[in-house]
Amino acid sequence: MPSTKIKPAEKLISNQPLEEVGKVVTHGLPIEKEEDKIPGQMSWSSESHRKRLAFLKQKSGLDLLHLSGQAFDPEAEKLRGNIEQYIGMTRIPTGIIGPLCIHGNDAEGDFYVPMATSEGALIASYNRGARATRLSGGVVSVCLSEGIQRAPAFKFLSLREAGKFVDWVSDQLTSFKEIVGKTSRYARLNDLKILIEGNVVILIFEYTTGEAAGQNMVTICTQAICQRIIEHTPIVPEHWFIEGNFSGDKKATVTSLSNVRGKKVSAEALISQKVIRSILKTTAQKIAQYWLTSVVGTVQSGGIGLQGHFANGLTAMFLAMGQDVACVAEAYAGITRMEVVNGHDLYISVTLPNLIVGTIGGGTWLPTQRECLDLMGCSGPGSARKLAEIMAATILGGELSIAAAMASQDFASAHRSLGRRR
Repeated sequence: MPSTKIKPAEKLISNQPLEEVGKVVTHGLPIEKEEDKIPGQMSWSSESHRKRLAFLKQKSGLDLLHLSGQAFDPEAEKLRGNIEQYIGMTRIPTGIIGPLCIHGNDAEGDFYVPMATSEGALIASYNRGARATRLSGGVVSVCLSEGIQRAPAFKFLSLREAGKFVDWVSDQLTSFKEIVGKTSRYARLNDLKILIEGNVVILIFEYTTGEAAGQNMVTICTQAICQRIIEHTPIVPEHWFIEGNFSGDKKATVTSLSNVRGKKVSAEALISQKVIRSILKTTAQKIAQYWLTSVVGTVQSGGIGLQGHFANGLTAMFLAMGQDVACVAEAYAGITRMEVVNGHDLYISVTLPNLIVGTIGGGTWLPTQRECLDLMGCSGPGSARKLAEIMAATILGGELSIAAAMASQDFASAHRSLGRRR
């Protein structure tokens, strides 16, 4: 009798077995080398600024002319597709954290991660988290699955008409895939789900979009499918709309944690007692106790997900790397978990099911954003998944650092010293 395997709830896209990812974590801890440290980490001097740029140029082999302000062509014509009625630039300071050690499917090694923010203390906190995870062996970060949806809605006169439409449309997946193939070079239609509510039918199309975040791509493809539907359906709807507000685009929904939208990434790290004491100035027990307390607070407030401040790091990275910043509204919905292991170490994991990120298209073409992506080697095949794994590892470091600051009672003092102009 042939053996059968139980399939996971989601299609894993890992290009190697999960048990192989992160094996290097147990092969010895990284050594802090002076040549890997970002110069002048707590200095605001012009000299430190120049040293940091020189450091990154040397590490990356890039000239970084745009980030350093030496070159930026602001001709409005070159911004077509990014902005209308252009008047100028809103400049946001960009900092760097790292080295952040990652063991992932597509992201492997040390990374220096750019973050754009005007919030004092944020870069310092994420940098502390990166250092703590690196000295404990690094972060295992894996993009588990991907998919992005568009959900057009069709309204009929009655439930009977809606049922007749559903009977017909259920057999059209193959032709819909052919339409997508003719409409886009990169989009692939993977699935179609159908939701009936009275005389309204919502079709939930799920795509993959290559290295692009893909919101525009799936909208254009879905428009082509809908045109085919209207031309051939045996029962014509009274009204139809390209989006029935079901897909979760730019909003946190009750389905945010159970489905994938964009990239679903899970990351974990084991923080040693020594690092917790020396870098985070607290204990695993206190951090875990703070996390348990925060769980109750989240439940009482009716929050979607369970995390400390995903939106902080995501917004800073989205700005620096040319992502659609409004997608933070859905990307922040995720889960952080912390627990004491071995009596004194800390296990921490984060899961982000809704990372809408890409390495081509949209704001990724802008000069400074392109340089930020190039700093991390995020171009070419697999680069969108690589970016998602880097972001998840960064978020984990931020969750660790803020929880430790709460546990050690240093949260207010850090913002007093770093978050105020004197």
